[in-house]
Amino acid sequence: MAAVMLQGTGSDVGKSVLVAGLCRVFANRGLVVRPFKPQNMSNNAAVTADGGEIGRAQALQAMACRVEPHVDMNPVLLKPQSDRTAQLVVSGRARGTMAAGDYWRRKPDLLGDVLDAYQRLSAQADMVVIEGAGSPAEINLRRSDIANMGFARAAQVPVILIGDIDRGGVIASLVGTQAVIDPADAAMIRGFIVNKFRGDPALFDDGLVAIAERTGWRSIGVVPWLADAVRLPAEDAVALGRDTAGGAGPLIAVPMLSRIANFDDFDALAQEPGVRLQMIPPGQPLPGDAALIVLPGTKATIADLAFLRAQGWDGDLAAHVRRGGRVLGICGGYQMLGRTIADPTGIEGIAGTVAGLGLLPIDTVIAADKITRPVEGHIAETGARFGGYEIHAGVTTIDAGVPPMLRFADGGADGARARDGQIAGCYVHGLFDKAEARAAVIAPLGASSDGLDRRDDIDATLDAIAATLEQVLDIDAIMAIAGETA
Repeated sequence: MAAVMLQGTGSDVGKSVLVAGLCRVFANRGLVVRPFKPQNMSNNAAVTADGGEIGRAQALQAMACRVEPHVDMNPVLLKPQSDRTAQLVVSGRARGTMAAGDYWRRKPDLLGDVLDAYQRLSAQADMVVIEGAGSPAEINLRRSDIANMGFARAAQVPVILIGDIDRGGVIASLVGTQAVIDPADAAMIRGFIVNKFRGDPALFDDGLVAIAERTGWRSIGVVPWLADAVRLPAEDAVALGRDTAGGAGPLIAVPMLSRIANFDDFDALAQEPGVRLQMIPPGQPLPGDAALIVLPGTKATIADLAFLRAQGWDGDLAAHVRRGGRVLGICGGYQMLGRTIADPTGIEGIAGTVAGLGLLPIDTVIAADKITRPVEGHIAETGARFGGYEIHAGVTTIDAGVPPMLRFADGGADGARARDGQIAGCYVHGLFDKAEARAAVIAPLGASSDGLDRRDDIDATLDAIAATLEQVLDIDAIMAIAGETA
């Protein structure tokens, strides 16, 4: 078994996309490949077949390997719940909520879980491609690290360091990383990649020489700006602050809640030419010309309902409904549309009950038991098929006689509809990924779908990125570093 770890000089340098691209490269070469990330922090989670939770990026990387996602691919997942607390998920299961300081002290105890998962995964594979988190240059965190050099040295996995030239200072960031980390950590690094280059890469030849001379590491190559990467699911909410996406049709607006979760729900709409998708940042009103407003999922429903009201979005939403505009709530957004939300034991924050937006005849209680499972079925009103997953801690009671939004293949139902479908909500994430379901949602807006399933689009994008990496990176060198003969 061969293995290589991609670490970065900082966050958002493109580690997740490069790992996914390399997974597809090696899979295309006939290897049995598995992705791995020791520790992840994200509210964009995916659900495995057995109901476990892992980071969305590792689910994407599993797809790049052409295998189903598994909890061993991301044994430790942190899901931020407030500025100082996060839910800890280990081997796919929630282990409670803790403060940042408590987690920092507990991290070394989790290294055993991480190494056990890695050993199980590596036993199945010819090649494991591992993603670090943040940067090894965060030397203030090194003593308890399990995500970067702490893991690399414990598992004896060689490292390739990634620098982002688009943000500037890439020479300093790569050379500086070697300068500040422990020499034994630096010895784990066997090469470097310069990522996100715009223009002629030959113009950076002298830069590659300078980095190699100062570090002793070999250059693995320069990766151009991968425009297609925007078509892949984003894991970090920083991506939401970038370009607004979508076509030229009816406007769909999504308020960016402070603890927005599973926002990759909207990727399929962002790529849909029949509609315009606009993510609305805090401080801006919900647009008056929106045909549909979607309240997204959140890691802290009551807190984000208060946040929504603080932005004045509740008033914007009420005006939108009076104008005949449609509203759809997903997961936490579905809970917000109801009459009440109760958190009697303080699962997501301070215990208590609050009034919802009152647009659906439902009431929700936040419970300790978390529901995480893949689901499929059809939209009750139209029969259009969907596939997705549930990931929530709420139990919602619906008034008798209220029609559901969804029917599951196992005979169950989910969600609710009111005012002839003007207001609707459900717990299912990934609702727009199948073209058939997406077409049914946007048809009442006067739009038609391109007919593309999201999974097919992602798969084609992975192939395109892999083809580029084959051209610009020394893949044989990566295989040699990983211990695989070229």
